[in-house]
Amino acid sequence: MLSKLFSIYKPARFITPLSKEEAGRLYPSYRLQVMLTIFWGYAGYYFVRSNFSLAKPYLIKEMGLTTGDLGLIATGLSLAYGVSKFVMGSVSDRSNPRYFMSTGLIASGIINLFFTQLHSVPLMAGAWFLNGWFQGMGWAPCARILTHWFSDRERGTKFAVWNVAHNVGAGLAGPICSVALMAFASWTSLFYAPALLSIIMGVLIMVFLRDTPQSVGLPSIEEFKNDYPETGVADREKEMTAKEIFLGHIVNNQCLWILAFANLFVYVVRYGVLTWAPTYLMTVKCCSGDNARWLFATYEYAGIPGMLVAGWMTDRFFHGRRGPVGMAYMAVVTAAVAVYWLNPPGHYFVDMAALATAGFFIYGPVMLIGVAAVDLVPKKAAGTAAGLTGLFGYVGGATIAELGIGKVVQHYGWNYGFMLVLISGALALALLALTWHAHERE
Repeated sequence: MLSKLFSIYKPARFITPLSKEEAGRLYPSYRLQVMLTIFWGYAGYYFVRSNFSLAKPYLIKEMGLTTGDLGLIATGLSLAYGVSKFVMGSVSDRSNPRYFMSTGLIASGIINLFFTQLHSVPLMAGAWFLNGWFQGMGWAPCARILTHWFSDRERGTKFAVWNVAHNVGAGLAGPICSVALMAFASWTSLFYAPALLSIIMGVLIMVFLRDTPQSVGLPSIEEFKNDYPETGVADREKEMTAKEIFLGHIVNNQCLWILAFANLFVYVVRYGVLTWAPTYLMTVKCCSGDNARWLFATYEYAGIPGMLVAGWMTDRFFHGRRGPVGMAYMAVVTAAVAVYWLNPPGHYFVDMAALATAGFFIYGPVMLIGVAAVDLVPKKAAGTAAGLTGLFGYVGGATIAELGIGKVVQHYGWNYGFMLVLISGALALALLALTWHAHERE
């Protein structure tokens, strides 16, 4: 019984190939279908993750929690998500993303439905830790889909388009929560409304997502696009074991490890600014709750054009090299965070401009590190490579951003918290510089 249940998680089998004419007709529509599905599906993951940042001021006011308590709870998600992104990333390389991705999203929604019924910090941290584990089932299956349905020469652009889901999901979390607060007049709706939406979206993933082109009778993307990059394997369609992936393509991949450490510091900046924005704006910058939530959304939405430009530039001008663009973006982000910190309270539009600038540029490196990791391995190892960078980003970077900054602010004030963010920006820039020539195409 259990073997039949779990059989749906195995990679979909190849079916009889369609004719060349039929394949040419269906390929574009299938590519659009899978892109839209992973786009909105991954956006749904953010509904049941970013809502915690928006709920922080209410958890302080209504439940008497401290910034340190909030940092501890959020760290539960960061730690679990980081480990899960690597462990489940490896599992996803040998799974059908249609069911793998939907399971994680539905489970996260269910946890959010029950979160507000918990009334102790250890229980809340435990629940949010479990939420983080299921959240780790989102990114890797998307990497598998993108590497199987889109070719190497278009990868930077297509990854950038999909990566907009991060911003749309986190950005929509603000308006969704504002509408929920107005409709239900209870702060608990900050968890209920996103939860119900994510469960619905999880079901839709099961309906519309497909695994590989060959699972619907289409040729491989390499054959369809006549794009055969060097992957280091003789048979690029052969599924690999976890041992083959890890020992053959991860352990000795020096550039991949540099990217992983760079991701750690990028995530300190990303989440150091993002997750504390509502709290910082309301307590230090004298913003109302509504204004803080919209500035939170501004940070996210500004990243959309920044990411699209970053991906396009790496494909168009840098022949697949992600390092130069990521390095330039981090330099601007670090400067914008300094302006946001040093701007005195009351200068609302300066804060908006600084957050928009930081948001525009931060998601370029976030996206490009993931693309660069996938570039360095065969497509059957994409989830594991992406998971390694995610492990460092969340277990290291997001933990420092949540627990580290929460404790630093609690004991030493916001100035020291921002100094930690700025140092991390400089270190990320230096590490990305070491990847300047990685994955350069002819």
